[in-house]
Amino acid sequence: GETILARILEASGLREGHEFATQVSLKNEQQSRYQPDVVIYLPQNKQVIVDAKVSLVAYERYFNSDTPEARQTALTEHINSVRQHIRGLSRKEYQDLSGINSLDYVLMFIPVEPAFLAALQNDSSIWADAYDKKVIISSPTNLFALLKLVDDLWKRNAQNKNTADIVTYGTKLYEQLVAFTASLEGVGQSLDAARDKYNDAYK
Repeated sequence: GETILARILEASGLREGHEFATQVSLKNEQQSRYQPDVVIYLPQNKQVIVDAKVSLVAYERYFNSDTPEARQTALTEHINSVRQHIRGLSRKEYQDLSGINSLDYVLMFIPVEPAFLAALQNDSSIWADAYDKKVIISSPTNLFALLKLVDDLWKRNAQNKNTADIVTYGTKLYEQLVAFTASLEGVGQSLDAARDKYNDAYK
C-alpha cells in the first residue's frame, strides 16, 4: 500500500518535502507517538493525513477462493477488516495531534481498486459510516484525482502570490517613479535659476 501510494504521489506532481511528507512523527497531548504514512500539505497551513495500512489478507482469500461459500466468507471478513480499520483510524484522532492543523478527515487508502469496490458494492453503508467517523475511504483512482486537485490548489496559490507580489512591487516602482520625476523637476528648476543667474552675471 505504501509503495503504490508513493507512486501515485510521484505521478501527481506533488514534491516530497514541499507539498507532502512521509513518515512524519507526531505526538498527542499524552505524548504518545504517531507516524502517519503521508501528510499532504495544503495552502493556508492546512494538512491532510493519508493512511495506507489497511489489511487486504481477507480480500486475497476472496480473490483466490474456489467455491462460492469460501468467497462469501472471505468477502465478509474483508468488509469487517475494512470497518475495523475505519474504527481504528477514527480513534487515533489525527486532527488533534500537536503540530497538525489538519482538516477533520483522514484519508484511508485502499491500494487495490477491486478491493475498494468489493467493499463498497457489498456494504452500501460503509462509505457513509466511515465519513461519519471522519474517515474518507479512497482508492488509487480517486486519490490520484484528489492529489491533482491539491497540485492545482498549490499552482493557484503561487499565481495569487505572484499577482500580489506584482501589485506590491508595481506600487513601489510607481512611487519611486513619482519621486524621481519630482526630483527631475527640481533639477530643472535649479538649472533654470542657475541659467538666469549666469545670464545676469554675464550681462
